[in-house]
Amino acid sequence: MAKRSSLFIRIVEGKNLPAKDITGSSDPYCIVKVDNEPIIRTATVWKTLCPFWGEEYQVHLLPTFHSVAFYVMDEDALSRDDIIGKVCLTRDTLATHPKGFSGWAHLTEVDPDEEVQGEIHLRLEVVRGTRACRLRCSVLEARDLAPKDRNGASDPFVRVRYNGRTQETSIVKKSRYPRWNETFEFELEEGAAEALCVEAWDWDLVSRNDFLGKVVFNVQRLQAAQQEEGWFQLQPDQSKSQREEGNLGSLQLEVRLRDEMVLPSGCYQPLVQLLCREVKLGTQSPGQLILLIEETTSTECRQDVATTLLKLFLGQGLAKDFLDLLFQLELGRTSEANTLFRSNSLASKSMESFLKAVQNVGNMDTPASRAKEAWMEPLQPTVRQGVAQLKDFITKLVDIQEKEELDLQRALSLQAPPVKEGPLFIHRTKGKGPLMSSSFKKLHFSLTTEALSFAKTPSSKKSTLIKLAHIRAAEKVEEKSFGSSHVMQVIYTDDAGRSQTAYLQCKCVNELNQWLSALRKVSINNTGLLGSYHPGVFRGDKWSCCHQRDKTDLGCDKTRSRVTLQEWNDPLDHDLEAQLIYRHLLGVEATLREKHRQLSAGPEAGPVLPGPGGAPEDPLAQLLQVLQDLREAHRSSPAGSPPLEPSRVLELQT
Repeated sequence: MAKRSSLFIRIVEGKNLPAKDITGSSDPYCIVKVDNEPIIRTATVWKTLCPFWGEEYQVHLLPTFHSVAFYVMDEDALSRDDIIGKVCLTRDTLATHPKGFSGWAHLTEVDPDEEVQGEIHLRLEVVRGTRACRLRCSVLEARDLAPKDRNGASDPFVRVRYNGRTQETSIVKKSRYPRWNETFEFELEEGAAEALCVEAWDWDLVSRNDFLGKVVFNVQRLQAAQQEEGWFQLQPDQSKSQREEGNLGSLQLEVRLRDEMVLPSGCYQPLVQLLCREVKLGTQSPGQLILLIEETTSTECRQDVATTLLKLFLGQGLAKDFLDLLFQLELGRTSEANTLFRSNSLASKSMESFLKAVQNVGNMDTPASRAKEAWMEPLQPTVRQGVAQLKDFITKLVDIQEKEELDLQRALSLQAPPVKEGPLFIHRTKGKGPLMSSSFKKLHFSLTTEALSFAKTPSSKKSTLIKLAHIRAAEKVEEKSFGSSHVMQVIYTDDAGRSQTAYLQCKCVNELNQWLSALRKVSINNTGLLGSYHPGVFRGDKWSCCHQRDKTDLGCDKTRSRVTLQEWNDPLDHDLEAQLIYRHLLGVEATLREKHRQLSAGPEAGPVLPGPGGAPEDPLAQLLQVLQDLREAHRSSPAGSPPLEPSRVLELQT
């Protein structure tokens, strides 16, 4: 069983934003951060205080993330962009409302003491002596601390406070991944209610120290446990009085968290087989389960159910049969021809989802079309013929004579289809010299299901940089490492089995996250994926991130191979689609049972005979039995049964 978390985000618009420019206006855009990690940047809307974005995203995340924050910024060409305000939603808040948030939210002022991030590794022990007990706190290390200095790093130290006494670690200069390995002890009084507070600070020579976050422990609980060790999320300083919301404007959002506990594939086979049998039988099926699903599906969630069913049957090769059945049901119950497929029916919603892929044909890019929608493969002979004729016509029309270039383009079209391609700047570290942003070289990169390749231009012959099977991690690089932002690293092994790293720079944060997402998806099943990595570079004789001198040292930060952006061309996830259908049917189970009771009590109802293996032959009864079996499978799993969806959306009020 695996837990999968994803966030649906829609940034709609803003209103009544304050003017940040001398012209009396602003140039607003939004940055979305998950645990203070930028993942999305919207477009800039110029010269307005009421911007409209209407941008939608879906992000796959680790289930352990803590919060998502929306920062509204004002873009400036000559100076640093201004922060207008933010909206922050915690994971716990989103988890209690699976239908999500929808509406307007006030922007709040950004307090530096609340802008904390990262984790700290601590070991806490209660040491019992002959006369008294002592509380021992070992401060081991920290990771992903907030950069508070202009060089993109911090100078962190830790302050440990208990019962009126304070002790501090040494200062680690220029690091967001410090290691201390220092231990402090305090006298522990019996029945003491004082809490142990561990605070991280950024040391500054001239100005006041910057707060990096804190962790507070209940000493009585520690006395009961005797020992506790682990990584603890740094929390903001909430001791300050809450600031009143000023006239910073509002942001309209739609945010929905989806947590799914996905069972092994075998658990879903009875449900998938039952639905597939119904589709194959069509209107001859005695149970008409597809019709019952439509009747019990509310208008609010019909689009989601239609898309999920379509994906499920696409994976089974029954998309055409599914749509044919829906059309027959639509035609059979419609008396007015003018209303056909105009209602909010399951047929119209399913066809809407199905037709979104047809746009690939218009791209005249056969390999890309095949890669993005594998189920369109049967259409490729017809598409190839039409595309070839149209390309020949265009070639003759513009009178292109460069035969070698045309031959090269035809040869390129026969290669593995691209997953993502575009310009990037590359730098690979060699020797001990300094790494500067000027050493990056611009090339055209192409990622396929076989390799990451590069060429001087899009039409030039490509050279393989990294074989796909050799990728071990794709992660971000600290800004201070190269003095440039939007740099990623691809860690891989060469043909001799030696570890190598390629550093690639993107033009913006969206490009960076899209490339990282694509690299992680195509390598997710590789053997030997790393669990940790160094977000810095090995410069001279040490890592720039944690200052460790062993180049082969284990990484100081955890990898994020499961953090990806949802793309419309992602491969189908059969188990997830089956789980989503199960969860929907579980929500309408009471209605289905009542329907089954009515049908069983009808004048034409006969006895339900058991089929092979003792299962009832009545399709609706079989469906109810399958739901019960899946419920038991979830209950017997460590995570328990999935939550039912609530009946309404929690609205954000202005």
